[in-house]
Amino acid sequence: MSVGLLALLDDVAALARVAAASLDDVVAQAGKAGTKALGIVIDDAAVTPRYVVGFAAARELPIVWRIAVGSLKNKLLFLLPGALLLSYLVPWVITPLLMLGGLYLCYEGAEKILHALVPAPAHAPEAAVATGPQDAQAQEDQRVRGAIQTDFILSAEVMALTLASLTTESTVTQAAILAVVGIGVTLFVYGVVALIVKADDAGVALAGNDRPASTLLGLRDDTPGAAASGTDRALRPVTQGFGRALVVGMPYFLSGLAILGTAAMLWVGGGILLHGLEHFGVTAPAHLVHDAAKGMAAAVPSLTGAAEWLTTATLSGLGGLVVGGLTIPVVQFVLAPITRRVRALFGSTKAQAAPAGH
Repeated sequence: MSVGLLALLDDVAALARVAAASLDDVVAQAGKAGTKALGIVIDDAAVTPRYVVGFAAARELPIVWRIAVGSLKNKLLFLLPGALLLSYLVPWVITPLLMLGGLYLCYEGAEKILHALVPAPAHAPEAAVATGPQDAQAQEDQRVRGAIQTDFILSAEVMALTLASLTTESTVTQAAILAVVGIGVTLFVYGVVALIVKADDAGVALAGNDRPASTLLGLRDDTPGAAASGTDRALRPVTQGFGRALVVGMPYFLSGLAILGTAAMLWVGGGILLHGLEHFGVTAPAHLVHDAAKGMAAAVPSLTGAAEWLTTATLSGLGGLVVGGLTIPVVQFVLAPITRRVRALFGSTKAQAAPAGH
């Protein structure tokens, strides 16, 4: 009996080692894939705070939560099984879809730069809310729907990038990695967004608090005439200064984050297109970028890795900007009119069908 028990324990230990190795592989590949999707993640974090503009402070976090839940549903209920089905049934379609997503990123980045240089009528989410009489709940629901629809496109690109970077052929492992990346990206993005949207409120609270230590420890005495403690007097200049810095600095931080997000979209989109072209045998653009990066790395031997990465990202971004710029007139003068006509056709069809329904 003791020998049989030892053999059983040995088998259990072996299974545990296999499971641990598989888990390590899932975590490692999820981390690698998540890094490749960093540009999209940054842009998502830069865009989402705009969806809470115009609402009461008490509704900001609930709105972020609703968008985060919608994002998780996008990734886990629709995109994850869809990605696995495509990978299993028509794996050849992954690269074209990825390139289409890269083209979209390049278009979005170029359009943002164009709007920054040539201001156009506001297209921000808050401007998209109908100006007719609506209650606050209807406006919030409309804003959340718009945010989740935008998130679907960005989430699809994250999942496609993740799937394209996987080295395992196990469907279970692929599903686990996609789930880990989807959940991790969502928690990171909307955790950062929650911190961003509440940073100014926290700054106001810190700037107006003359007893920070007592408040932190739950010992604040609000009795009229109560004197502040020595610790409060010592910490007050620091916390109030930090609070004022938060209030003043957040607009600049958001502007910088938007710029970084735009640059990341162009860099990631351009890189996706370069790799996609390589996949289809058009290797010259990727080789040009690679040779330039190697040359820059050789010219700055003390910063080899940074120089190579920066050169690759810069050239990929410039290529993405050119492609995105060429895409703008196609979208504005070809795709947009077609979309408007299709919508008008469906609208008129519904209007004609309405009397018959009655």
